[in-house]
Amino acid sequence: MRTLIKQVLRREEAADTLHVAGWVRTKRDSKAFSFLELNDGTCLANLQVIADAGIPGSEDLAKMSTGASVEVHGRLIPSPAAGQKWELQATSVKLLGAAPDDYPLQKKGHSAEFLRSIAHLRPRTNLYGAVFRTRSRMAYAIHRFFQERDFVYVHTPIITASDCEGAGEMFRVTTLPDDKAARVEEEFFGKRAFLTVSGQLEGESFACALSNIYTFGPTFRAENSNTSRHAAEFWMVEPEVAFCDLDGDMDLAESMVKFLVHEMLENHEGDLDIFAKFVDKGLRERLEFVAGRPFERISYTDAVELLRNSGVSFQYPVEYGLNLQSEHERWLTEQHFKKPVTVFNYPKEIKPFYMRLNDDDKTVTAMDVLVPGIGEIIGGSQREERLDVLLGNFARAGLDAETYGWYADLRKYGSVPHAGFGLGFERLLMFVTGMANIRDVIPFARTPGHCEF
Repeated sequence: MRTLIKQVLRREEAADTLHVAGWVRTKRDSKAFSFLELNDGTCLANLQVIADAGIPGSEDLAKMSTGASVEVHGRLIPSPAAGQKWELQATSVKLLGAAPDDYPLQKKGHSAEFLRSIAHLRPRTNLYGAVFRTRSRMAYAIHRFFQERDFVYVHTPIITASDCEGAGEMFRVTTLPDDKAARVEEEFFGKRAFLTVSGQLEGESFACALSNIYTFGPTFRAENSNTSRHAAEFWMVEPEVAFCDLDGDMDLAESMVKFLVHEMLENHEGDLDIFAKFVDKGLRERLEFVAGRPFERISYTDAVELLRNSGVSFQYPVEYGLNLQSEHERWLTEQHFKKPVTVFNYPKEIKPFYMRLNDDDKTVTAMDVLVPGIGEIIGGSQREERLDVLLGNFARAGLDAETYGWYADLRKYGSVPHAGFGLGFERLLMFVTGMANIRDVIPFARTPGHCEF
């Protein structure tokens, strides 16, 4: 049974025999022996292997170049070199897979654009190995956050007939050839179907039975946007809580962000170090700042007033009734309040049909959590639990009341106040790693004009 390099480097005592395997990062040769820097992807650090000439398998040492995969048996001994506790004195080596001279990940710097073009190989680099280990760790932390608070994990549909956001930016799912695309009666499901933009509506039905639930899965948005913050396929975390108002929703969102930031700060694998050294030198300080302070809360109306009186010449106009842009969100978090900010009570005209109408008949109980460096990371609201008001919202939004009849039933049979939010998982990853482009925190990015691998 092989031992993971992460486990080797954590050992407190030397070992007479160990079996490890991995990919060669670098190799240095002399007449009598070779130094192999071996990495199996389980951590940032490499394990140095000393392979003497003449041991079984040493005849293939010349082929064990950067990128080659090898298997090593040997003795773990203290290392005399600075910066490493152990090294492996090989008793045998075995070449598993050679890497020819055209292996593209040689020991030099590579641009993010180049590495996106070889996304099937980029996890082998130090930086992207750290990114995707962090992605795994953050996903586990999300489940832990909710499970420790007695939330039920619900799998909501990926194929749906409902447009949660009402924006129409959905990918159609069909088995029909192009010449029959308009014949709805021949569709596979007997109706038009799409890839989901959110699991929220279905999640609400479970919250109205199980009280506290969350979804965590892929979502899709057919938005023709090529910015560094948008992708056509991304993952969303969406809790729904029964018997909850907007204040409770904001409390939950703040607790979750802080929990995940603490998880990143307590990283013991060294991945945070590479982000802080090579990606964003202020990352650790910013994460500690977020973890240690309460979030600011401000109404949309007051936020617009602050922005208008800021004296800053923004690229996009600041007017009541318009959505806040990223530059506005970052000014609030980075320049004015210098901490995360939750903006709440937005004009009803710019928010979806399901958000609860406030008593002023002008705003809805919406909230967005904004963080330094990113802007919006969470969007949520208290949901409209009153049947008559919801039916009126259907009419104003031009939604078919019959199609959404099942959703209205939740207000007809034992309706309760309830609230929830959506956390863009990739936005979170950008925040905790400092990576500036969403394409670099997704294993295989899907963006307009790009669906490779």
